[in-house]
Amino acid sequence: MPSNTTASPAQKPARRRGRRGRLIVLALALALVAGVGGGAYWGVSTVRASFPQTTGTIKLKGLTAPVDVKRDANGIPQLYASTDEDLFRAQGYVHAQDRFWEMDVRRHVTAGRLSEMFGAGQVETDAFLRTLGWHRVAQQEFDEKLSPATKKYLQAYADGVNAYLAGRDNGDLSLEYVALGLTNDYKPEKWTPVDSVAWLKAMAWDLRGNMQDEIDRSLMTSRLSEQQIKQLYPEYPYDLHQPVVTAGAVDDDAEKWDPKGKPSPDSPGSSGSAGSPGSAGSGPGAGSGAGQGAQTQLSGLSDVLDRVPALLGPNGNGIGSNSWVVSGEYTTTEKPLLANDPHLAPQLPSLWAQMGLHCRAVSEKCSFDVAGYTFSGMPGVVIGHNQDIAWGFTNLGADVTDLYLEKVSQAGWTSGSRIKPFKVREETIRVAGGGSKKITVRETDHGPLISDRSAELERVGERAPVRTPAPDRGNGFGVALRWTALDPGNSLDAVFKLNRAKDFQGFRAAAKDFDVPSQNLIYADAKGNIGYQAPGRIPVRAEGFDGSMPAPGWNPTSGWEGYIPFDELPYEYNPKRGYIVTANQAVVDAEKYPYLITKDYGYGSRSQRINDLIELKIKDGGKISTDDMRTMQTDNQSEIAKLLTPHLLKIDVSDPYVREAQKLLEGWDYTQEPDSGAAAYFNAVWRHVLKLAFGNKLPKELRMRGECLNVRPADSTGPVDDLNSLVRECGQRDADSAQPDGGDRWYEVVRGLIDDEDSEWWQAPKTRKDDATTTRDELLARAMKDARWELTAELGKDVGGWSWGRLHQLTLKNQTLGTEGPGILRRMLNRGPWNLGGGEAAVNATGWNAAGGYDVIWVPSMRMVVNVGDWDKSRWINLTGASGHAYSEHYTDQTDKWAKGELLDWAYSDKAVEAATEDTLALRP
Repeated sequence: MPSNTTASPAQKPARRRGRRGRLIVLALALALVAGVGGGAYWGVSTVRASFPQTTGTIKLKGLTAPVDVKRDANGIPQLYASTDEDLFRAQGYVHAQDRFWEMDVRRHVTAGRLSEMFGAGQVETDAFLRTLGWHRVAQQEFDEKLSPATKKYLQAYADGVNAYLAGRDNGDLSLEYVALGLTNDYKPEKWTPVDSVAWLKAMAWDLRGNMQDEIDRSLMTSRLSEQQIKQLYPEYPYDLHQPVVTAGAVDDDAEKWDPKGKPSPDSPGSSGSAGSPGSAGSGPGAGSGAGQGAQTQLSGLSDVLDRVPALLGPNGNGIGSNSWVVSGEYTTTEKPLLANDPHLAPQLPSLWAQMGLHCRAVSEKCSFDVAGYTFSGMPGVVIGHNQDIAWGFTNLGADVTDLYLEKVSQAGWTSGSRIKPFKVREETIRVAGGGSKKITVRETDHGPLISDRSAELERVGERAPVRTPAPDRGNGFGVALRWTALDPGNSLDAVFKLNRAKDFQGFRAAAKDFDVPSQNLIYADAKGNIGYQAPGRIPVRAEGFDGSMPAPGWNPTSGWEGYIPFDELPYEYNPKRGYIVTANQAVVDAEKYPYLITKDYGYGSRSQRINDLIELKIKDGGKISTDDMRTMQTDNQSEIAKLLTPHLLKIDVSDPYVREAQKLLEGWDYTQEPDSGAAAYFNAVWRHVLKLAFGNKLPKELRMRGECLNVRPADSTGPVDDLNSLVRECGQRDADSAQPDGGDRWYEVVRGLIDDEDSEWWQAPKTRKDDATTTRDELLARAMKDARWELTAELGKDVGGWSWGRLHQLTLKNQTLGTEGPGILRRMLNRGPWNLGGGEAAVNATGWNAAGGYDVIWVPSMRMVVNVGDWDKSRWINLTGASGHAYSEHYTDQTDKWAKGELLDWAYSDKAVEAATEDTLALRP
């Protein structure tokens, strides 16, 4: 499910913020180090003051009966209570024990209140977050949408957090508060139920779908033609990578679909006809060709979006996950096996907190017996199993956001022949150290005007490509954001329903409430059934609009006409093939489904590899074991290497040093193990192929910030022999989100070009070191040479000493104090590096951005293999550990095993939990 950070707001408004922007200004870091030097703040007593009590007895206000907290050798807690509210009150208490700093920073992100903790440098970030209004919508959900039972659970959870906070000073809560106290007299306030609800808005933001693709396609129009852009966004390869639902049906009665794609009359927001849901990018927002007339100024929008702290990771190709379930017909256990590993950005502590929530006796007053992965700050279990069913999540990637170009004036915004007034609200941003800033948020019918938050964005759409009659641009169009998560829903109800579901019917009933973020849900139960459901509020757009480009807000018919009815969303139950795989590929063949879910799915490299591994294993009657599932999760094979390496080996290389590197590829099996020299060289070659063929031809707004190149002038893709005719341009995008990122979209781009040896994309201009290339093999040869010398600088002259893991490293960073400041501070809070195998779009998705370098920027944030029905034989692992306290033994105690692909035993039954228990804390009324 859920790609980074506990929270990472921008560093300062004048500078481009990366997806993992910084929370703490340098002054704070220097003050902290000064404290270290003086010995005043980092003594043993200070470090240990915030460690949780895990044994003995604690009185917890509000409990109606005793609760026991049993922790195993890894500090993973299992909670036992006699009522639902006692259970969630204890969960809030335990989450606060282990992770309150993380929780507190996170709620300040979701509320747009970072300035209260970290000062004036966060005001612009807060202003944008207030404009989006996550916390405001969460408050509406709590007041108007959530069930009475969910509200009780949220209040009990908040009471538990506040019971932990009561009577504790900052130093008792976390080491980070001691550091914060050097520059700010900040004191945490009480937790509220809405703080928990707002977390789902942050999740939905990072899993929002194709907004970045929408921006990027618009930006590309400054240098590329419509046909060239189309080549860089190829159609999904249904002939190579099968979708999730292979039969192309949503249920057993496919004929109930309306062939015109109309939403049902009772679907939310339904009105009018849905038009042609499968239409291609030919609508009013489509690109209008290369040249001066296509420059869109959308770089300003991209810049502002990057200021929003990425709680999960860089939005885009890396936000993914693997999950699959295999029927007992094909397993050694004769019951289903279910695997899940969400791919998110690495953070310390991990996004996930493992936990069991058990009623001593399941009854009407105490109805939970569930274990799995939780979010600190939110009650319930997000991914896991109960006594009857297991479930996993991957990102569906549905297109749930649209950008609208708006003609705005002081009087309002244009809709047809009318000027409609804005919806206006005032927001006050309080700043640490005193003072405040007021902002005005304006909204159209399409959503908040995010362009109000930046002087650059006042000019967004100045020459945006539109194909319908448009009003006078004046100083440019504003930009409004239409996003499903800005409409109040009841997704948190779904979490508790899922935790208590007993069968597929209950599972689907829970999924129906899962409005945002839209996820792939897989299912298995102890009776042997397997299933899949695509939930979520997915818009049905007006005819001629497909969400691939900004839409004209002045056109009254350009809006959404409803949402796909839940009963018509894709699902499967016990498919004949005996297994279901979801890994961000297409959900269903677009030609066989009447609604548009998105035009920007992942391209299916991981999903097809998983399908192939399952088929290979069960061929001729083979059976899949729990360990086989684990092995599949760590599969390192590279699909692009399999495609490209044969061509690289055919290149006649005369340079003996390059030939040494080329020999590494001979006999290579395309696996990316940490000690593989071939994987290191191939990935370096791939990086340079992308740069030469595509990266240098993209506009500066998409290329990595600070990388200055002599490139072809705009509108030119032919060879340039005169170096004086090149122009100097410097990239503007953060390394984690720059293009070409090397993901499986680029695999499909190259697959489509590989047999066209004279494609214009293989042309690269002359440099002072190299001649111009005009053919595929000339460009491949140049990339091989560039890769050889890059790795010589990085890994040494001797190719025998090269290894992928030395290039491809993971460093876990404390996402507040650990990301800024002097080395001594980072060494105290951060851990690593680890040399990793795997890679971009491999099943073992240790992702890296080819435009930015080889460092790991997203990972399998956890892994689990559920042995359905025989629950105690399930296995799990977390990226870091149970604790958010830097010097706790459980800060990163699972990471070494995680890096090796190992899993821990996962106790669930009373007997197994008791046998694994090392510490017991008694919470008493």
